[in-house]
Amino acid sequence: MIEFVNEFHHKPSETISCTMSDIQLHRLDLNLLVTFEVLMDEGSVAGAAEELGKTPSAVSHALARLREQVGDPLMVKVGGRMQPSPFALTLLEDIRPILRSIQRAVSPPQPFDPATSNRTFRIAVPAIPSLINAVFARLSEEAPGVSLEWVGLGPHLYAAVADEQVDIAFLGADKTMPEGLMEQVMPPLSRYTFMRTGHPALDKWSREAWLDWPHVMVGMSDAARQTVEERVKRDGHERRIGAHIPEFSGIGPLLAGSNMLATNVKPFLGADVVTYGLVAPRPPVDLPDITFRFFWSARLAADPGNRWLRAIVIGAYERLCAE
Repeated sequence: MIEFVNEFHHKPSETISCTMSDIQLHRLDLNLLVTFEVLMDEGSVAGAAEELGKTPSAVSHALARLREQVGDPLMVKVGGRMQPSPFALTLLEDIRPILRSIQRAVSPPQPFDPATSNRTFRIAVPAIPSLINAVFARLSEEAPGVSLEWVGLGPHLYAAVADEQVDIAFLGADKTMPEGLMEQVMPPLSRYTFMRTGHPALDKWSREAWLDWPHVMVGMSDAARQTVEERVKRDGHERRIGAHIPEFSGIGPLLAGSNMLATNVKPFLGADVVTYGLVAPRPPVDLPDITFRFFWSARLAADPGNRWLRAIVIGAYERLCAE
């Protein structure tokens, strides 16, 4: 004797006219497929209900709805046990990988173990010697197999981060953050003018001295330079630019061996202030504080490896600022 479990909305004399081509996916409840898979595995409504934590009535109702959707009886009772139709066997084979794929997509990220990882990260952060040393010291201790590429900032950095070519980057927070990115804005920093000990400008530290002696500039972001130049030009002045260099690591030795000045924030020179015997009075011109931010792809926000990297880099920067 063959009978459907619970009600099947078609009378025995009716034919099932619905075909798969008639199904509108937006009307298909994914939970029906989940219930169907468990029902196929358990072979009974009672077993599926127990596995799913539902009532037998709810499982029977779900089976009836899916039957109506796909236009096939799917499972029928034969000799007291549910037996699948040929279509049900094919459907199960097709939906299993789909359900597993969905399960993987919505599952929380798997733990990241830095001690065993051999992942390569790319960061676009100023090459501040103290920061580089602190970050690589942590990597050497916690993640000996992890590789870190310290890349240049470049003109298209926001796009590179959005495309996940760069894991974390650092720039001035002077522009609106593009879509698809997340950020952590750092506390504003005051500017200082760095120079060698015994610099002639210190004899009479004034606006004129600041304007007359040549300045060193680092090619990081236009934000800092434009802000300084705007303030100077507002009063009808223009400072002398004596050198453009690509990295902050070059500032210390250049200042120590010349009479150049460098107006910047203290964390960017770090230990080089002591190493090269520099002094750093406040500039005798009205310059605003500057705010920087770290940013990364929003799609990587929950990635355990990316979160680990952000914690190391941002933490090292925060400690550098505190020191």
